[in-house]
Amino acid sequence: MSIDGRGFAAGQAFLLSCKTFWTRVVYPAVREEYDAGRKLEESVLYQYYCWLERHLQRFKYSGRYGLQPYHAQDRARLEKSLESAPAELKPDLEYPDYYTRIDIHQHPGGVWSDPIAGFVYERGARSTTPLAGKRHRDLHERLTAAALERAGSPQRLLDMGCGFGKSTKPFYEALQAAEVEAIDLSAPCLRLAARDAGAAGAQRIRFRQMDATRTDFADQSFDLVTSTMLLHELPPAAVERALAEAHRLLRPGAAMVHLDFLPRANAFDELIHFGHAQRNNEPFMEPLARMDIASVLGRLGFRDIEIVPFEEADGALDPQYRYWRFPWTLIAARR
Repeated sequence: MSIDGRGFAAGQAFLLSCKTFWTRVVYPAVREEYDAGRKLEESVLYQYYCWLERHLQRFKYSGRYGLQPYHAQDRARLEKSLESAPAELKPDLEYPDYYTRIDIHQHPGGVWSDPIAGFVYERGARSTTPLAGKRHRDLHERLTAAALERAGSPQRLLDMGCGFGKSTKPFYEALQAAEVEAIDLSAPCLRLAARDAGAAGAQRIRFRQMDATRTDFADQSFDLVTSTMLLHELPPAAVERALAEAHRLLRPGAAMVHLDFLPRANAFDELIHFGHAQRNNEPFMEPLARMDIASVLGRLGFRDIEIVPFEEADGALDPQYRYWRFPWTLIAARR
């Protein structure tokens, strides 16, 4: 049965409304129960919170009006639109086992196995943050500004784990004279990123299929290395290899800036974040949070290490902010 665009839009809007309810109503109520001394394992409200989180994500991707079936019915047109995308791919690339063995985000087949996976992922990212819209788009612009505060005017930069290019775009827009390299394991995402960059008229951007833990770039060849939501997708050993690779690639004095998720070290925030990881098929979120990132960076030779909360939208770090949000954290250092 085909899914018409109007029905799809209505279905996704309904799910987003439910997620906003989960964010703005259910989450604060769970927090109130916890603060009042209620054991959440005995709370029906907390069970409801967990059920909603798991199944709203499942419905978003795989339900009757889900992202996967809606895009799959338009497969021929979508694949054709990528035919001339200038991404540099490696058809014989061997994917790490941790990357393929689970459907991260509950994305059917992962972001790597289907030629149209980039489109599904891009559309899904629009409603990852419940308070979507301009405030969510700001996140990448804010990260770019934070990175350039530390890196100045880099002439050559690397975006690790660029996905479908949303994290890379603010950099090539702000640094039109710079050379931008963007890498990812997902061929479908890279092809979409390259198509969109070409349509935007970007001139000095290259998208390549490559493992961030072992690139083929020369030593000390970048003025800035960055990533957005990459580290929590890697097991601890791969996190350390990716950070070591960034150190190898940076010129002396150059900056590295990553944006990822590290909950505050308190029982409630960890419960919420680690539960989110389980319910959304994110097996490496908790291991990342339990790593001593500062010690790893110091051992690798980095200096001027910063691990600080990141304000993804105005007021998000206000102590009075009551709604669910990711524990956005800036991880920065200098070679």
